[in-house]
Amino acid sequence: MELLTRALACNKTRPQYAYIAPLFVQVKQIAWEYLKEYGRDIIAHKNESELFVDLVNGARIYLLGADNPDRLRGLYLDGVILDEFADMKSRMFSEVIRPALADRNGWAVFIGTPKGENAFFDIYEASKTNPDWFSMILRASASGLLDANEIADMRKVMSEDQAAQELECSFSAAIQGAVYAKWIDEARCTKGIYDASLPVHTAWDLGYDDSTAILLWQRAGKEVRVIESYENSGQDIVHYCDFLKAKIYKYGDHFVPHDAANKLLAAGGRSIVQQAHEQGIKMRVVSATSQQNQIEALRMVLGNTWFDIEQCKDALRALRQYQFEFDEEKNTFRSKPRHDWASHYADACEIIGQVMKVDALPVPPPKPKFFEQSTANEIFFPEFNQKIGIERI
Repeated sequence: MELLTRALACNKTRPQYAYIAPLFVQVKQIAWEYLKEYGRDIIAHKNESELFVDLVNGARIYLLGADNPDRLRGLYLDGVILDEFADMKSRMFSEVIRPALADRNGWAVFIGTPKGENAFFDIYEASKTNPDWFSMILRASASGLLDANEIADMRKVMSEDQAAQELECSFSAAIQGAVYAKWIDEARCTKGIYDASLPVHTAWDLGYDDSTAILLWQRAGKEVRVIESYENSGQDIVHYCDFLKAKIYKYGDHFVPHDAANKLLAAGGRSIVQQAHEQGIKMRVVSATSQQNQIEALRMVLGNTWFDIEQCKDALRALRQYQFEFDEEKNTFRSKPRHDWASHYADACEIIGQVMKVDALPVPPPKPKFFEQSTANEIFFPEFNQKIGIERI
């Protein structure tokens, strides 16, 4: 109703508004029918496939998903509703939506259930001291929106943390099914941990259709120091290589997941490793292992890990929010984490765990290899893998 009312009253040229949910598949279920029903007398045209309506005064209202923030770049907006903002990527508003509002002096409304101290928490905290903002918390026990008997019945099937989060809007309630929150809280977070005398390594999570995350870290004995984090989407490998080369660091190794060595048809048969090698970044491929092994390895490493609290702000949030999937039928959490905005940094950090685990193990002597087990490249060109920048650990 806010979108419809403000859009209909807008006297600007070609006004545009948007309702944004965490996932595009959610939007149609959550808001599309409401938009059509409440706007039925003022909608001149509706597009069922693209999910937008044009009002009688020429204003347009989009329903959008925050799955890939970069797909929304280029829009201008006079107003926007961001629903369940706690489930969106932290840079969704600051990098994409806020610029879209700038030249139109647009407004934004953030709605959601608290899920830890993430970007939604920051927005709420900032609103309390900014006279240009309005904020409101609707706790079930005080709002009067739910019947007291209904609230009491809901509490019977909820844990204490669930009730605090879902009913009382607590930002400090424990995140259900968190993979690393406990270990991250025990990890040390401070400022200025970069040591110029140590090489800087990188750990990557490569996104082909979504985000790529990079953690820049140093090693001091058994101690890990994560000095910086970077995430982006919709960019090619050259962009990420240029990002690293623009830094002042003296680099050590660049660790990537095993699928980075796969040949890509879209890149003329060259793998990510080969493309990076052409840009002067020689990557080391970390062998594949089970998700559980990755989790256990990282949990062990986090006890000896420092994070730069300013340079790794987004990565720390992602690691705290990373959750196991919930099995509705078995009423328990699966051993597989949920793939969402938090998983990219978590996967990159798990690369660090694997590297530290491999280095901590005794190196077995190489097994003898018979002629028929060798590839032509290994027989005739033993230096082949090194030349194209592929090294496995």
